Amino acid sequence: MSAHQLIGSPISYYTGKARAYMRFKQIPLEEVLSTGEVFKDVILPRVGFPIIPVVVTEDGRTVQDTTDIIDYFESLYPAPAVYPATPLQKLVALLMEVYGDEWLVIPAMHYRWNLSGNRDYIIRQFGATAAPEATPEQQKEIGLDRSRRFSGMLPALGITENNIEAIERSYLQFLADFEAHLAHHPFLLGTRPSIGDYGLIGPLYAHLYLDPASGRIMEAHAPRVAEWVRRMHDPQEHEGAFLADDEVPETLLPLLRRMADEHLPVLLSTVGAVARWADEHPGERKLKRTIGQHAFTVEGVTEERGIFPANQWMWQRPVDFYQSLDAATRDRAKAFFASLPEALEALETPVPQRVVRENFRYMLAP
Repeated sequence: MSAHQLIGSPISYYTGKARAYMRFKQIPLEEVLSTGEVFKDVILPRVGFPIIPVVVTEDGRTVQDTTDIIDYFESLYPAPAVYPATPLQKLVALLMEVYGDEWLVIPAMHYRWNLSGNRDYIIRQFGATAAPEATPEQQKEIGLDRSRRFSGMLPALGITENNIEAIERSYLQFLADFEAHLAHHPFLLGTRPSIGDYGLIGPLYAHLYLDPASGRIMEAHAPRVAEWVRRMHDPQEHEGAFLADDEVPETLLPLLRRMADEHLPVLLSTVGAVARWADEHPGERKLKRTIGQHAFTVEGVTEERGIFPANQWMWQRPVDFYQSLDAATRDRAKAFFASLPEALEALETPVPQRVVRENFRYMLAP
């Protein structure tokens, strides 16, 4: 094999994250469509369950999960690094990756499955991906069948009739805040994309830009964000630099404020729930996809959603990094986050029961 294989789909949230990264790093890449045959012959034997994206490397190893994929290739292709070398920038980039990976999935899934202009399109795309040789009528039937699993995830994510308007208000304000930042900087932290940009590109590309109805919303409300999506997905520049002197633009504070208000309470609740689950299931290590439910609030509207241990695995990354900083660097972080005391409190909260990934699954740490 002369190139690494990226197995995924043009309409996949996380495939878009991996593809954008590999294109920026100019990694030798062969894209393989995740057809039904590829799932049966490649993904299930290698991973054990159906999921994308999956990377099969040049030497035949399997890498799954976009964060693991990026970290694997950063070790092989270290320059230009997508992790800032300076501490405050790296901390903010890690926070933005968590926010994009684990929270913007809510508006992404709402707009994909609750807007008729998106839903009809995506059903056909599901069918075309699974069975590219089938007729359009067959693809539609296959797409209807394949899409039920994904549209059925909305209740677990907490997306209901009760909070749809709140989700849309929150998303449109996120777009406005990101648009304002992009008036000054082409990426989150300068002229080079960071791991934080790659967290955001997942939801903002396949669901919120590529899906036609939500793509029109983005173009109308935030044309700079739409241009950022195109820049991320089809990079023309392969170097760039992070801002000098560990500068984090104040234009990112509104994005971090939204994360602090909406997402951090859910992350802290998840940490507590995982610890309780471990106490209640002595001797068990394998975690289910969800381990109960908890409340969350968006724009003043409270609903219930599933508790996802995968969220904690991602959250451990900025927590571990923050808690590894020396006292002087922590003081700098505290000064930057002075207007966001909730963020500091969350980063300083211990994680009593860690979550790890073993054989592509989320497990309790021994």
